[in-house]
Amino acid sequence: MVEKISTFITEDLEICDLALLIEDTMIIADLHLGYEQYLNREGFMLPSFQFEKILDRIDRIRESSGAENIIINGDLKHEFGRVTYQENRELKRLLDHLEENFNNIILIKGNHDPIIPYISQLKNFKILESLKFQDHLITHGHFIPERIETRTIIIGHEHPCIGLRSGERIEKVKCYLIGPFRGEKLVVMPSFNFVTEGSDILHEAIISPFLKESELSKFRVYAVEDFKVFDFGTFGEVARIMREGG
Repeated sequence: MVEKISTFITEDLEICDLALLIEDTMIIADLHLGYEQYLNREGFMLPSFQFEKILDRIDRIRESSGAENIIINGDLKHEFGRVTYQENRELKRLLDHLEENFNNIILIKGNHDPIIPYISQLKNFKILESLKFQDHLITHGHFIPERIETRTIIIGHEHPCIGLRSGERIEKVKCYLIGPFRGEKLVVMPSFNFVTEGSDILHEAIISPFLKESELSKFRVYAVEDFKVFDFGTFGEVARIMREGG
């Protein structure tokens, strides 16, 4: 039996490494399968390594949490307008692996998934624009749905990480952001991608319309590193400390 390692951020929502847990369901976001192939075409020579890391991390979270179901909150693949050879191969392998290990599989469509419905012919699982799950709205985060009728909203899309400066060096750590949005609670997930840590919220522009409408200084920052969760306080506090330390 693997030790359960998780941190509650609300009474029914837990952080377990790069996944959120709601009872027996794990939620991950932004895998971006095929990203190495895209970078290689752009002139960045990068070996294909992240797919095996994705499978391994999914298994570790499943074993730690006991999750029986999985929701992928958008951007399963990377390319916008086509399915590349690498994406097609990895999609099939991933879906086979998920079917072997989870009872239910749901994909929330992201902005990188415009033609993803074709894979519904490969496996029997659900593809949705968004999902109301208990009292949580799970949506990718690249647009704001017209109606929000839950007390918690869970999004991906932003790929948040936090850049911690030490001298001239900046160390990036993936993080969750949790704060108010239109009177409800917004939870922003880090990416389940291992090619890059993500977008540094301290130094880079935000992209999600949810966060553009929010007061980021009030959001709490939870950094994650290999199943360890670190409460950094609010974004405003972190930004102030980094300014004073810089």
